[in-house]
Amino acid sequence: MRKKLLILLLVFPWFLCSQEIVERKLLSDVVGQNIREYKKKAKIAILHKDYERAQFLFDSIVSHVINGSYLDNFKVRKSSGRRFELHRFDKPIFMITSASWVATGPGEIPALNSIADEYSEQVDFLVLFWGPKKKLRKLKKKYSRNICILFVNERENTNDHTIRSLKHSLGFPTSFLISDTKEVLDVRRNVQHPYSKDFTKSYNRHYQAFMGSLSVLLQVETDSTSAPNQIID
Repeated sequence: MRKKLLILLLVFPWFLCSQEIVERKLLSDVVGQNIREYKKKAKIAILHKDYERAQFLFDSIVSHVINGSYLDNFKVRKSSGRRFELHRFDKPIFMITSASWVATGPGEIPALNSIADEYSEQVDFLVLFWGPKKKLRKLKKKYSRNICILFVNERENTNDHTIRSLKHSLGFPTSFLISDTKEVLDVRRNVQHPYSKDFTKSYNRHYQAFMGSLSVLLQVETDSTSAPNQIID
């Protein structure tokens, strides 16, 4: 009887752990299973210039499908060529997906730089970039040192469906707000680039939008640090 009880005590924690792993849905999986229908409906909405409907569809897939999933681990590179896995970052992550064909408003990067310089000790700021390395190196000079500029070599990732999910699903530029456990807390489209606005107006608009997104990560961190310690009798 004691032997059976010992075996049960050894197996039960492993069983709970395995159940937790199984229940974790990966971002690439949930996007892959739902993105075709979403894009079909969104395309129709845009063709009819029903932008409210398009935004509603985006918000729906984020809140009902993507939020609560977990960021896949895949290989990324810095502009220097150094390679490592995305899960190496251990803080909450503010990740923006961008590309060489995406233009930025005049105050967008300066606004992000200001926020990253202030909150880099609490949050990892990443820009995941698609495009030639030559353009990446040029772009990197505009960003603060507290923002990690990364690019993806799709050929060296065995789970390239993950890359395609990020690249083709929700458009550029998009902000992904990810907890330190790699859970996706929210996904937000970045501000439409105000080309006609001057620097100050552009800066303020982007700063407010980025701070609104960052508050999601800061609130989670505050909740986790202020939670009372559990007392075990």
